[in-house]
Amino acid sequence: MALPREAQYTRYGTVLISIIQGTGIALYLERMTSPGGASLVPHPGWGFRVMTVITLTTGTAFVMWLGEQISERGIGNGISLIIFAGIVVGFVPAIGNTLNGLQRGNLELLKIIPLVVFMVAVVAFIVYMERAQRRIPVQYAKRVVGRKVYGGQSTYLPLRVNTGGVIPVIFAGSVVTIPTVLASMLQSTRWVQDAADFIKYGQPIYYLLQVIAIVFFSYFYISIIFNPADLAENMRKYGGFIPGIRPGKRTSEYIDRILTRITLVGSLYLAAVAILPEFLLTGIHVAGIPWLGPKIEGSFPEWFKTGMGINFYFGGTSLLIVVGVAMDTIQQVESQLVMRNYEGFMKRSRIRGRRG
Repeated sequence: MALPREAQYTRYGTVLISIIQGTGIALYLERMTSPGGASLVPHPGWGFRVMTVITLTTGTAFVMWLGEQISERGIGNGISLIIFAGIVVGFVPAIGNTLNGLQRGNLELLKIIPLVVFMVAVVAFIVYMERAQRRIPVQYAKRVVGRKVYGGQSTYLPLRVNTGGVIPVIFAGSVVTIPTVLASMLQSTRWVQDAADFIKYGQPIYYLLQVIAIVFFSYFYISIIFNPADLAENMRKYGGFIPGIRPGKRTSEYIDRILTRITLVGSLYLAAVAILPEFLLTGIHVAGIPWLGPKIEGSFPEWFKTGMGINFYFGGTSLLIVVGVAMDTIQQVESQLVMRNYEGFMKRSRIRGRRG
């Protein structure tokens, strides 16, 4: 059975990234030492590296296969549910650590309250953006078949602001870490180490590359899962048209133009949610800007350069995954219950996910 094109791209990209990261992990483990000074890996070398890469890549492929089986036989996106479970399982211990920190005096209550308010506001913003749509009105012409009249109804074409979900953020995070992994593999090369220092976590170039990667993968993902030409052709076959737009090529161009604009908004929203918690935690190390950083460092306040210093449990990517997957899963469970003539979770109203 032939796989869809996007599924093939996802598999190839996953295996490639796992090989690169597996190599970096193997080299990192070889350099680690125990408290006694002994090497953590008894027999370092290419045998250990190859075995580590094969093991990690095989495990990644198995998890990917398991996620596909959940998607086919269960409810929702399998990979997203696996990641969701891995994030949520540590929520209770994180609350316990926070309470212990308050009791011991390591954390201040005046810092925790703004943090909670900020997290609630970010969750509300994510829910709003995940449900945001651009509705294009579509009119279907009347057709007479025998004694029956078909069509003649008005509907709309919903285009989500964030069509790619959290996928662009995950891919961007994996790609941005590749230079650091390569630097760990080429420690003897001085210029590689210097370049890695400029793009490590907390540096301005790191944030810039992450924003560019998120925007790129947002457009890349939408290009492989959404084809305006096919959509316009299907509308034309069934007698549908957008008021004021000629069917066919003009309709395709119109949809593509709107999709390009809302995808830009969606990608910037993803970049803001992914970077804002990191920025508040560590700030932006202005001094890391090549050539210009030391000259302008004094123009920024200290909190901008060092952050708030509070350890956020849920980062931006984790929040996107938790909120998005929870909304999709609840909506799909609700749809399954309604299809089987049950009342659903709520008797008086429907639960609305990020797609509806």
